[in-house]
Amino acid sequence: MQTPFVLPPTGFGPGTQAEDDTLEYIALPSGMRTYTPHTPEVDDPASVAPALAVLHQIAHACDTVAEGGGRAQVSLAELSDVARKFLADTLGQGEVSMKLRGVPAIAVQESVFAGVWVLRGAGVDMCEIGPVPEQAVARAHVPQRAATPDAPGAPGVVNAPALLEELMDKSRAWTRDAPVHVVNLTLLPHTPEDLDHMAMAMGDGAVTILSRGYGNCRITAAAVPHVWRVQFFNSSDTLILDTWEVTEMPEVAIAASEDLSDSAARIRDVIGAIQ
Repeated sequence: MQTPFVLPPTGFGPGTQAEDDTLEYIALPSGMRTYTPHTPEVDDPASVAPALAVLHQIAHACDTVAEGGGRAQVSLAELSDVARKFLADTLGQGEVSMKLRGVPAIAVQESVFAGVWVLRGAGVDMCEIGPVPEQAVARAHVPQRAATPDAPGAPGVVNAPALLEELMDKSRAWTRDAPVHVVNLTLLPHTPEDLDHMAMAMGDGAVTILSRGYGNCRITAAAVPHVWRVQFFNSSDTLILDTWEVTEMPEVAIAASEDLSDSAARIRDVIGAIQ
């Protein structure tokens, strides 16, 4: 006669595991860049007076832009080497950097003060204060490699044509008050050939952006107006979120008005500590 009693499986319960075994956890994200107060050492404040004057202008511009919108520019071209070094030390490097192709090519680096951008290129030497540099928007979708959304797909391309048509339709219908439209490839069925085909079909714009927080966010402009590829990588450089966005500028690269107000206060704190 069968009994309903079942012996417990072996290998479970107290005393079945080695005493020196330890749990292994997935490493938490690390390396996020955050603001830390930094006051450059200055022996003679008079030697960096021009740079302090520029900082005053930047702080005032941060307040103005935070309240009224728009952008402001402060030239750095007339600064001496000493003043420039002091200013670079004060501004530091923030989370977002950009490469703007075109004539002239421009390298953009956000400072540790959100919304304060340093722009360098042939004939370009300035700070721009605003949510995002003006040229990053103006040049974004100037084709460096033309878009070919109607190109036939290679074998293995399955869902790319439908996704491309969706992006092209949202691009044509885009207005400034339109909500951001996101095609999340991470959540959609696709083949590797679909991804390659979409990347080729959308072409290349003139702007590439890297935002460093937990891991990296890499943003590339397509040659199609208002279309961006936004890819998030973890601290091990593994792709964890892959999207296409239809918007003027992906939000991850934009400084908010609250950020600009906060930057104005922080800059004045630095000035007060030196003078």
